[in-house]
Amino acid sequence: MSYLDPALFSDDAIPPETRTLNEGIIAATANMADWWAVGAQKVRDARERGEGVFPAPAKSDRARWIEIDGPSGKIKLRVIAPEKSRGVYLHIHGGGHVLGAADQQDRLLEHFADTARLTAISVEYRLAPEHPFPAGPDDCEAAALWVSDHLRDFGGDRLAIGGESAGAHLAALTILRLRDKHGRAPFHAANLVFGVFDLGLTPSARAFGNERLVLRTLDILKFGEAFLPGLDAEQKRAPHLSPLYADLRGLCPALFTIGTRDALLDDSLFMHTRWVAAGNAAELAIYPGACHGFIAFPCPQTFQSLQQQAAFLNATLGG
Repeated sequence: MSYLDPALFSDDAIPPETRTLNEGIIAATANMADWWAVGAQKVRDARERGEGVFPAPAKSDRARWIEIDGPSGKIKLRVIAPEKSRGVYLHIHGGGHVLGAADQQDRLLEHFADTARLTAISVEYRLAPEHPFPAGPDDCEAAALWVSDHLRDFGGDRLAIGGESAGAHLAALTILRLRDKHGRAPFHAANLVFGVFDLGLTPSARAFGNERLVLRTLDILKFGEAFLPGLDAEQKRAPHLSPLYADLRGLCPALFTIGTRDALLDDSLFMHTRWVAAGNAAELAIYPGACHGFIAFPCPQTFQSLQQQAAFLNATLGG
């Protein structure tokens, strides 16, 4: 018997609010310019102004910036602390390794700070295409090493890591880099939300097509070209690039979150299975009909997912 419930993948399982949200996203993005056509910085600036399909980023008056030394200069970290912290949630934002910023999800950082009692720290890593691999992963690695060395400065001894989309990919790479390059296993939990784990494209990523529901097959290909210029699909599957193919033994418990109308569905299904097969604890949360990036939009599945992510962190970290 399959451990997956087929009912999760049925059209009948999709909540009406999710259908409405998906239809609205498709309509809103029908004539949207592609970032590679107008330039990545122009799209980044538009997102900062709240233009486009994603809600305008609300800034928190609780947030502060700190700077640490990185491999090519200073790395900025966005910090939001709870009233009493028991450790750190190291967050890595999404955006295809090309878009996004550490200060564009303050409400999400507040959520984890308050519900998991962790100081939420988001990494302002370098972006492609101006800074292709290994710039972004190098910055995330440096941030993780610094945070693990200064963990008690933030009020506790527990360390979790997480991110969305490309951020989940970078979080997985960071876990592996600290183990393989530094002999460290500082993380107690990983919260990996609609991540990309095979940069050569899983079957669902290849088959998704051109439906403009946040992330199309073409978008994945263009992001991959910016992040890993000049590499073909098989080269992109090298274990140090695509964590789906890495040695996953000895890693922390993880929660994988994915929607069934996400081009990256197989990435989470496959990665969850490999994580468990390697002897690690893992949970898989599947949201019927949810699209890529769904937790950025106010809908019942968003609130359910955010509660589940916090519950996972609390149950795994204990205390």
